[in-house]
Amino acid sequence: MLIDGQNVLAMKKKELLQTRRRMAMIFQQFNLQMQKTVARNVRYPLEIARVPKKEADARVMELLRIVGLEEKAKAYPAQLSGGQKQRVAIARALAGDPEMLLCDEATSALDPMTTQSILALLQKINQEMGITVVLITHEMAVIRQICNKVAILDGGLLAEQGTVDDVFMHTKSAAGRRLFG
Repeated sequence: MLIDGQNVLAMKKKELLQTRRRMAMIFQQFNLQMQKTVARNVRYPLEIARVPKKEADARVMELLRIVGLEEKAKAYPAQLSGGQKQRVAIARALAGDPEMLLCDEATSALDPMTTQSILALLQKINQEMGITVVLITHEMAVIRQICNKVAILDGGLLAEQGTVDDVFMHTKSAAGRRLFG
């Protein structure tokens, strides 16, 4: 697996750690700490990084503004909708200033309308913040809507990759033919 032309599997421990710090992950099930407020959930990575409290508090509010949840800072995850929980997870992922956001089925647990708002947020993050967004999904509509490149994995191996239009309309792999007919 290559990231910026570097083979991740061949990296030494220190290099791998530096590469991982450039990435953040968003999961299907949000993975929020239920006993902590929204603000504390977002602040958690900043606490681990030992960011001073005043600076961390300002960053938390900035991130909550980006995801549209500044008014929910004192709420607990149980008081939020699924889409709001995913927005908190996105804000938390952004706290470490990643270059790449890995989204593992980040919209599959959401209703169609909420999915659209999360996809719009991810597009905004990509375009306005310059963060690469990698979506792992089985939903072709999601790929068509916001992706500009696509890779098809088959049995854990790369079967095909290219622009969305090229892969969707001129698929060359057996896996692509199974997906698109």
